[in-house]
Amino acid sequence: MKKGFTILEISIVGVFATLLLILFFVQKANLDAMKRDENRKTAINAMYYALEESFYKEHKYYPETISEENIKVIDPALWTDPNGINLGDPISDYSYTPANCDNGHCKEYTLKATLEKEDAYIKYNRN
Repeated sequence: MKKGFTILEISIVGVFATLLLILFFVQKANLDAMKRDENRKTAINAMYYALEESFYKEHKYYPETISEENIKVIDPALWTDPNGINLGDPISDYSYTPANCDNGHCKEYTLKATLEKEDAYIKYNRN
């Protein structure tokens, strides 16, 4: 009798290894998506606190648009979503929607991030 593995045994090990690799890459993709979602939430929170604690306290209104030109207290990289698209672009994961505006002075706004693994992350004006 010869020593060694049969084709059936090698096939079973190959199938098992393939399933483990598939499981690994699916979990890795899920973890990467969750990390991108956390980055989106961090950016929206930074914009929110910059609007509330910096812009509103100084001007007593909210701007009609936001960008690194009028909100200078946050890291400029936060204006760009994980896909590399800036806030204000229609296909960005981030959106700023002002409301009740008069001559560029707004009383309300909504900040929103579209997430991959959860419902949209939304922040509303505090004042």
